[in-house]
Amino acid sequence: MQVLLKSSNECAETRCSVCGQGFAMYWERQTLEEQAEALHEVGVTLESHHRGANGVGAHPDHGFVVPAWDGPVAFSGAAILGNAPAWAL
Repeated sequence: MQVLLKSSNECAETRCSVCGQGFAMYWERQTLEEQAEALHEVGVTLESHHRGANGVGAHPDHGFVVPAWDGPVAFSGAAILGNAPAWAL
């Protein structure tokens, strides 16, 4: 299951535990158990961004998918099923 994340301080649904940067989240349809697992993976991914950089600049400034995906973000299941707006892609 995928989650599309986009940096956002206005409509943040989760925050990086390292730097506090907020992110809007767009989900594929998931059960509560799958969402809990995905939230854990999101946290691990956000922390991993800080291995090579500090501060909020460690995170991508465009939309990105967790788990990582090689295709265009606009065609990810999370973007399509989550009805992600164009600014999030």
